[in-house]
Amino acid sequence: MRKAVRILSRLLIVLLLLGLVAAGVAWWLARGSLATLDGELALEGLAAPATVTRDALGLATVEAANEADAARALGFLHAQERYFEMDLLRRSAAGELSALFGPLALERDKEVRVHRLRARVDDSLRQIAGDRLPVLEAYRDGVNAGLLALERKPWPYYLLQAEPEPWTVPDIALVGYAMFFDLQDETNSRELALWRIREVVPAPLYDLIATDGSEWDAPLVGAARGNAVLPGPDVLDLRTLPMPGEGNGYDVSEPAAPGSNNFAVAGSRTADGRAIVANDMHLGLRAPNLWFRARMKYPDARAPGGQVDVSGFTLPGIPAVIVGSNTHVAWGFTNSYGDWLDFYRVEFTDADRLKYRVPDGVAALRVASEWIQVKGGDPVELKVRETRWGPITRELDDGSALALRWTAQLPGSLNFGLADLAWAGNLDQGLAVADTAGIPAQNLMMADRHGRIAWRLTAQMPERAGACAPQAPLRVADACRWAGWLPSTENPSVVDPADGVLWTANARVVDGEALALVGDAGYANGARARQIRDFLREKPVLSEQDLLALQMDDRALFLARWHQLLLDEAARSGSADLQAIAAASADWNGRASVDSAGYRLVRGWRLAVVERIQNGLTAPAQAALGEDFVMPDLPQMEAVAWPLLQSRPEHLLPRRFESWEMLLADAARELRGELEAAGPLAERRWGERNTARICHPLAGALPGLLRGPLCMPAEPLRGDGHMPLVQSPGFGASQRMVVSPGREAEGYGHMPGGQSGHPLSPFWGAGHAAWVRGEPTPFLPGEPAHRLALRPAGPAPEM
Repeated sequence: MRKAVRILSRLLIVLLLLGLVAAGVAWWLARGSLATLDGELALEGLAAPATVTRDALGLATVEAANEADAARALGFLHAQERYFEMDLLRRSAAGELSALFGPLALERDKEVRVHRLRARVDDSLRQIAGDRLPVLEAYRDGVNAGLLALERKPWPYYLLQAEPEPWTVPDIALVGYAMFFDLQDETNSRELALWRIREVVPAPLYDLIATDGSEWDAPLVGAARGNAVLPGPDVLDLRTLPMPGEGNGYDVSEPAAPGSNNFAVAGSRTADGRAIVANDMHLGLRAPNLWFRARMKYPDARAPGGQVDVSGFTLPGIPAVIVGSNTHVAWGFTNSYGDWLDFYRVEFTDADRLKYRVPDGVAALRVASEWIQVKGGDPVELKVRETRWGPITRELDDGSALALRWTAQLPGSLNFGLADLAWAGNLDQGLAVADTAGIPAQNLMMADRHGRIAWRLTAQMPERAGACAPQAPLRVADACRWAGWLPSTENPSVVDPADGVLWTANARVVDGEALALVGDAGYANGARARQIRDFLREKPVLSEQDLLALQMDDRALFLARWHQLLLDEAARSGSADLQAIAAASADWNGRASVDSAGYRLVRGWRLAVVERIQNGLTAPAQAALGEDFVMPDLPQMEAVAWPLLQSRPEHLLPRRFESWEMLLADAARELRGELEAAGPLAERRWGERNTARICHPLAGALPGLLRGPLCMPAEPLRGDGHMPLVQSPGFGASQRMVVSPGREAEGYGHMPGGQSGHPLSPFWGAGHAAWVRGEPTPFLPGEPAHRLALRPAGPAPEM
């Protein structure tokens, strides 16, 4: 027995030593891919010495002799801190993730590869690059130099047993296209789901389902739609329509689509005539963050005073400040949710399905072979069948197919003109730059140092010529075609508004002819936009501190009437579930605060009620379509649900329920059961559910103990989707900025996840705590804590 114990003890000691050795080797390998922060390095291609300084949070300042040198130095910096993340972006847009992750990523690669963006980039690279090609080449060379200057390859490649591949100029374009995928639905799934529903339900029912606005609307141009007008029983009666068999229908959740808030105040609304822009871009959150904060300084005759000084948020992979300020003009973006995709019905004319009908006769399909490299396996061939309207993405039961035209597929959809904002000297010059910028369609918010502000839809908008009804697949007989890009004069804008304020929050921004041009791809409920608008209008004089407070506004104005409805219903109902939820929500304080059970309960009950209403309205389509039914995102359903609950018409009651009161009680029953499984209702606070899960992309593949160091702290987050402070466990403000051009030193900046992609870096998670708490931190980099001198390659200067 003693001998066995001795052997076991020695074995444990050996295992412990082996574990320590393995940990030491891992630490040694990881340390080798840390960025160089201080000292002097030679950088091939530099025309003159350049410097890179970092402050205590890792915010970088690049000072160079010209734009190309600045781009080269920025590329070096991006590669040293974020090469793996840059690699993911280019691969995600090209459909090349399987080469890193194996078969796990194959289906996603197939979905992306059908758009053949790498091939399209190669074909139109000169048009994409334009006169910026030398700058892009300098950035590319800087990236590759930064990668080679690491002692060892970036640490994720050891986990993946892969080698990093060199950076190319087409990769820069692919990073830009990655944002098209992030901000737009490249499958056009919502439009397809709505079309299928419209084909099988009465028109009055479809009009309810596809309601496009509500009393919460707060557009810049036009008025609020108001809530839906409910049809009478002589027009629509759900009791007479089919419904699916047994089952509770489809889950409905609050949309967490990529979005953002931005708003601006003119000099007429500030104490000293300054204009201010605020911007927070809502995206999926990870560690490190998507953005990289930097300040770029270099002489340039195109800039006012011959000097560029631009600060803000860069996207590693692209040599430009995407959102920021250049001391003359400040700008930010939100996603537009315009309609940038159309389906075309492909009618085949031969048994082999290689020819199809076109307005002038018959055309032949083009078939391209896309070879997908798969780690650990053989390459997979994907045959992409292309029509003049784009690739075929869907087969229909009647033997036809659907081709998908997307703006991202067309030459001109992407360019690097946005980088010219670094030189803009005033609002008019900034808007002129925006007119020619090729980016995913965005709401641009801009201010200049003269106190002026403007909003403009920045997009290359397709010109739809002919009888176009893009809410349904277009037919040959419609004679509709995309006839190039509309001139930039068609892009809607508001310049120098009379009341001195502008705002967007992914909701409808315009109306009338402008909306007909932009379209609706599922823009957000207007509650968030209205809360922002009302805040800006109610306070006569605004400052940077006020706008930061607005960004952090967690008031639950949208849910206030639902809270009252819950109390009223519990008081008059015999439902023990409603009464239990109402009693447990006694701590309601009108905010999405982490310690509020009331907020979580009211929110959860409303969502359960809306889910039942939405399933009731779509039940006839569910019955008709069966497995082909897909529940679309219906962000305006509040405009239908609220009037239904006010009038409670029997002919529009979902057929699962005998009364509206039973529907409300059933929603409470489900919510109570879900939450009480974890303990008393009054202890189910919002922060328990809304807890941060912001991790490195590879964290999910690791065991629990190893995953922790790759994640930000699992802190409870206040805020939610229908208020300015948009926060959920892995989604929210990927950056915050409040800045007045010319007064950048008085501005604020926030970013989750930190600057570096290396867990051993001092900048891993730096600044994250201030982002969580909303504490003011400077927009500009602070005092240098590290200084790296970059000199042209060649003999070292004599001392």
